[in-house]
This record gives sequence, C-alpha cells and structure tokens, in this order.
Amino acid sequence: MLSKDWLQYHQVAVYAVAVLLAVVVGVGWESATSTFQQFINPVLAVLLYVTFLEIPLTRLRQAFTNLRFMTAALGMNFLVVPVVVYGLTRLLPEEPVLLVGAFMVLLTPCIDYVIAFTDIADGNAEQITAATPALMLVQLALLPVYLWLFMGQQVAEAIEPGPFVEAFVLLIALPLTLAWVTEAWAERSQAGQQWQEAMGWLPVPMMGATLLVVIGSQLPRVRESIEQIAAVVPVYVAFLVIMPLLARLVAGLLQMDSGDSRALVFTSVTRNSLVVLPLALALPSGYELAPAVVVTQTLVELMGMVVLTRVVPTLLVPDSPKSTPLSGDVDEG
Repeated sequence: MLSKDWLQYHQVAVYAVAVLLAVVVGVGWESATSTFQQFINPVLAVLLYVTFLEIPLTRLRQAFTNLRFMTAALGMNFLVVPVVVYGLTRLLPEEPVLLVGAFMVLLTPCIDYVIAFTDIADGNAEQITAATPALMLVQLALLPVYLWLFMGQQVAEAIEPGPFVEAFVLLIALPLTLAWVTEAWAERSQAGQQWQEAMGWLPVPMMGATLLVVIGSQLPRVRESIEQIAAVVPVYVAFLVIMPLLARLVAGLLQMDSGDSRALVFTSVTRNSLVVLPLALALPSGYELAPAVVVTQTLVELMGMVVLTRVVPTLLVPDSPKSTPLSGDVDEG
C-alpha cells in the first residue's frame, strides 16, 4: 500500500524514473524543453516549501546560533572549495569558455535544493536553511573576486547580482515564510493540521519533479555541444568525490554530530547551477558555450545526489551520538 514511508524507502527508485523520463523527453521531444524551463523555479519553490514544513520552527531558530557549523560551512565553501576547484580545472583545456563556466558553477554553493537533499539524507536541514542567507551574500560578493583572480577583469565585471537576489527571494524567503505561516496555522486549526499532513506526501514526488524539469529542460542544450563540454565531466565527477571526503574530515575534526556532519557534506558539494545559469547566459560574446558547461554540472550533480543521499548516511556519516557542544553552539539535547 502506498504510504509516506513507502515513498521515503523507495525514493531513489522514484528519482531514477524521473531522470530516465527526463532523458527520454529531452531526446525525443525537444519542443517540451522550453515548457520545462518555465517550471524550474515554481517546482523548486514548492519542493522547498514542503521541505521547510518538515523542519520545526524552534529547531530552525536554534540553528542560527550554531557558530561552529556556520564557520565550517563558510570555510568549506569559500576557502577550501576555491583551492580544490582551481586544482581540478588545471586538468581542463586552456579554453576560456570552458574555464569560466566551470568556475562560475563550482565556486557558488547551492542555496535551494541542497536543503531537500540534506533532509533526505537525515542531515540537519534546518542548519542548512539558517546558513542560506550568509551563503548567498558571500558568494555574491566573492564570485567576481574569484573570477578576477582566475580569469581576469573582463569576466568578473560581467557578473550581475540580480539573479542571485531573485533566486533567494523566490526560492528561499518566500517558501520559508509560507512554511512558517502554515506551521502557525496548523498549531491553531484542524484544517491547518490536515493541510500540513497532506503536504507531507510531497517531498519525494517534488524532488522527482525537480529532476524531471531540470534535466528535461537542459538536455538538448548539452547535446548540441557534447563534444566540446565532455572535458568538464571528469572535473565535475571528481568534485563530487573529493568534497564529501574533505567535508567529512573537517566535520570529524570539529567533532560535529551526524546531522551537522551530513549538512556540511551537502553544502560543500552541491552547487548553485540554477542561479548561475542566467549569469552564464548574460556573459559577453565569445562565451556562448558557458551555459552548456553550467548545465552539464547540473546533470552530473543531480545524478550524483541520487547516490550521495544513500551513501552519506549509510557509509560516509553513519548515525553517531551527538558530540558535546563547543562554546557558542546550541545544546540540542
């Protein structure tokens, strides 16, 4: 019998079907890609709304005071990741369009569906949610700096803040506010409780829908340039392997509990491809291939997440007793 537990247990199969369907549609019905493109942000917004509903507000408030996690997340994303990315991109051909696309997507931490992936892996999703404003603001400030260091002034000056701000408002602030309102409604009304209960069915189906629309919308773009952009695939795969291991090492050194450790792994490995894509499309003449390079990372990452949501909680960061909080951290016990 279909149930929430059944969906949770078979979530990887659901995602595999979604990816397969996206490939079939993307290859055989290219006219559907523009329709899928229009649904990416609405589907992501609904996904994050139902994910936020799974997070008790009291735990989210506590998460903002966990200085240890915040420091680790910022350090991993803006100190460790740039070093790793610079090293990995030395393996790419010296083609500016490939390099700028890879830098743009790999240097920007995800602020949207990372929350859902963390929640699926039984990580501390409220900690990721609390960190998103800082991650968004810091990447907005530092992306031009890193591009200037790695690529030069011309590319750095082409970055506009608009897509970052729009994504944060539509994909984080609005769904989070609606989730808060819903939880308050559920505390005072039976109808609110029923609504929240009904929404509890949606996280797995909505993640499947996200995979479908993202891959289905972008696959033709990648196919058109597959020979040129194939070189970036090993770099993206290597990033998916290296960053979880480094994040696990740092989490161990900081004596984080399993929930925080998993959250650190996912914020370190997931990238902001859906927000960066409009930036890549706005690059000057000569960089027309950059969007396809960004989209390729989306395809590699989404398939990698299907694996990591199982591997991280079972092998990389298995359940463990919570560590004693350090000064400035929240005692959740």
